[in-house]
Amino acid sequence: MGLMDAFNIGAQGLSAHAHRLDIHAKNIANIDTPNYVRKIPVLIAQDDISFSGLMNYMKDSVFRSGTVPFTGGGVVFNGVVEDTTPGDIIYKPGHPDADANGYIRTSNVNPLVDMADAQMTSRAYEASLAVVNITKAMAQRAVEIGK
Repeated sequence: MGLMDAFNIGAQGLSAHAHRLDIHAKNIANIDTPNYVRKIPVLIAQDDISFSGLMNYMKDSVFRSGTVPFTGGGVVFNGVVEDTTPGDIIYKPGHPDADANGYIRTSNVNPLVDMADAQMTSRAYEASLAVVNITKAMAQRAVEIGK
């Protein structure tokens, strides 16, 4: 693994967590929007961590050389899924989104859950930024050694 691999993994983390924060911000912004369905961001690892993927990887490297291989890693944003929890149904006749009986379905966003997820996403973003900064400092030190 080279320095550029560490930069790429840090950049992937920054991008993925920025998308996550966008999704949580949209959820919080739509708390009072009727019929809004909460979105949940999905991140996936770039490595094949399925059982068959790990077995094939180990068959190719561990059992032949006896060393545990290093995988590149990284994470990517893979879209969103909708939260299936139904929102509350309240009676509001005359509301533009009301059905024929005068009921509307409120959004299913729980502000506490989305605020906690946004806070966790912020910490993960900061960690990815720290990886990029540490890698940059290592590269600068390596250049100084050569002077």
